[in-house]
Amino acid sequence: MKPYEQRFPWTLDWNLLRTFMVVVDQQGITRAAELLGLTQPTISSALKRLEETVGKRLIDRKPNLFAVTPEGEILYRECQAMFGAVSQIPGLVNAVKAQVTGHIAIVVASHVISSQFEDLLHSFNSRHPDVTYSISVAESSEVMNRLRQNQASFGMCLMREPDPALWSAPLFREFFGLYCGPHHRLFNQDTIQLAELRGENSVSFQTDIESGPLYAVTQLRERALLKPGLKGVSANLPEVRRMIMAGIGIGALPVHVANRDVALGNLRQLPPYDDLPPIDVHFAYNPKRSLNPAETALIGEVKSFLEDTPLEDRTYR
Repeated sequence: MKPYEQRFPWTLDWNLLRTFMVVVDQQGITRAAELLGLTQPTISSALKRLEETVGKRLIDRKPNLFAVTPEGEILYRECQAMFGAVSQIPGLVNAVKAQVTGHIAIVVASHVISSQFEDLLHSFNSRHPDVTYSISVAESSEVMNRLRQNQASFGMCLMREPDPALWSAPLFREFFGLYCGPHHRLFNQDTIQLAELRGENSVSFQTDIESGPLYAVTQLRERALLKPGLKGVSANLPEVRRMIMAGIGIGALPVHVANRDVALGNLRQLPPYDDLPPIDVHFAYNPKRSLNPAETALIGEVKSFLEDTPLEDRTYR
């Protein structure tokens, strides 16, 4: 490291990093000042001091314009990672106990529904009643982003390619089929041929794009010759289901998830019925994260489950 780089962490006012992160999160100095209970000149002065310390312009500030520079984007990502690490300190400090305690933050894609994982979580919680949990839902790319930035204990999401920054393995395999709702013209038809789907509107997930983790679903829609382009899109399974039931378009859903709605008469599965695309849902965590005892114990149990249970037994037909 150059001499000024070696001095940087000692001369930097770390409070400036917090202020900068809030400014970016709030997309403006005015909202950041309101959130922090400070004046706008104070925030502007702090931002200027940070830019002088870093030696780079971090935010372009002009009338009706707020834009983070490429240098600012890099610093913002590092700030998030640092604050994620700092947020773990209370749990790590309080972890010097024989009993497994701590908080587990889980982030999942919306269609992650696995009875096996829920059974594992139930068993773990029964044996460690002092552990607390939080679960948030995000698009698969955001799940991996949060794990890379050290903002969650572990995640469950789709992956087209392994992420070199994360440890990951398939948690379970599901199959996607095409469905229509009661307002669709095909819903009450006695028999339906694949050719009858040609030119119909479709709805799907945001990850259903070329090269995305749900590209196999894209190919399923092409196989059915549905109209090119999506009539509706969402990152959330319940909202994709809502669009299907409202008749906005035909949509693909995990078969084991949609079966209940089919049985209740809310959805009808459409052809093709065979050679449906398999999609692997991955369990992932950041191996560089400092784990509290609860995180260590649960991640260890999940990894043991994956090692002891063949993928065939973790597949929803």
